Amino acid sequence: MKLPVKILSVDDEMDLELLLTQYFRRKIRKGEYEFFFAHNGLEALTILLQQKDISIILSDINMPEMDGLTLLTKINEMQNPAMKCIMVSAYGDMGNIRSAMNNGAFDFATKPIDLDDLSVTIEKAIEQIDYIQKAQEEHTQLESLKTDLAVAAEIQQAILPRIFPPFPENEQELDLAALMTPAKDVGGDFYDFFRIDDDHIGVVMADVSGKGIPAAIFMAVSRTLIRTVGLQGGKPGDCLGKSNELLSKESVDCMFVTVFYAIYNIKTGELEYSNGGHNSPYILRANGRVEQLPVSTNCMVGAIEGITFTNEKAQLGIGDTLVMYTDGVNEATNVQFEEYGDARMEQCLGRLTDKTCQEVIDQQLADVKAFAGEAPQSDDITLMALKRKA
Repeated sequence: MKLPVKILSVDDEMDLELLLTQYFRRKIRKGEYEFFFAHNGLEALTILLQQKDISIILSDINMPEMDGLTLLTKINEMQNPAMKCIMVSAYGDMGNIRSAMNNGAFDFATKPIDLDDLSVTIEKAIEQIDYIQKAQEEHTQLESLKTDLAVAAEIQQAILPRIFPPFPENEQELDLAALMTPAKDVGGDFYDFFRIDDDHIGVVMADVSGKGIPAAIFMAVSRTLIRTVGLQGGKPGDCLGKSNELLSKESVDCMFVTVFYAIYNIKTGELEYSNGGHNSPYILRANGRVEQLPVSTNCMVGAIEGITFTNEKAQLGIGDTLVMYTDGVNEATNVQFEEYGDARMEQCLGRLTDKTCQEVIDQQLADVKAFAGEAPQSDDITLMALKRKA
């Protein structure tokens, strides 16, 4: 049930109270209007302190103790845009009426008051108040959503591994670093790594279709599934196949995820991997060469049920670094809408072959940002590097 519009009449003429209650009796009986009465500005302020939801003030300008213009100033200090003041004065008192309008009064009426005209003015004020209150509610909801997004961003970052080096017991053999920079508050990219057994670790680089909250939710589900299946062992292609079956059955709005999943042998440097439609990683050789793994022939994960994913192999020599990334890197654009591109990425990586993993991803990110300049980031940027040290 809609609450009544509360109206405060401020006038030292006692007969106005009777006129208003008589004229608006039907609306008062129906609970549409509720009137309060004061006889000067001081009484009005007392009532406003007690009835904080009064939305319309009908105030005379010339009153004892505190006049209407002073009352209007006090009301402005309350900074409530949903409170509207209608000022009343004699027809010839246009100077004061003009001062009132210049100081924020919603409208005015002249004495003797035309109650039909006043009724129309009150209805106009109510329309304005409803509009402002709706805007305030939407603003409150927007602020709440921003807070929720900030919390969601913190949660999303928290579920990604952030402790480096991640495997201190293998620090002499392995270097690994990763970062994810979302384009919005939350993103659809993710990386992951986990120990499978004493000699093998799993590494994942993935990019969910879409942006924003839906992509972030699908990202969290995808990461959990791939990690859970991967920890059970088996070939990378089998992991993506099982993950695909689960994701494709539950996919909403045809969402999918591109995934590069590899199992790295810490002792031998062998890399067995399966690429589900993702960007082909680079290997930075210790001799300064930059090689890109073959382009994937597998489908994306979560797109189609019942498909198989092939396995491939690569070898990391001592000093070689595997660099995984999402398309937010090579498809970043500058203010002229030029793409960063594969060639620039390869040139940048070619200068980083002797760097640590953290240096590789930091300098690659810095190069992309220098290229993009003032252009807004249009996609999530995620990088991960794994280096064989011994």
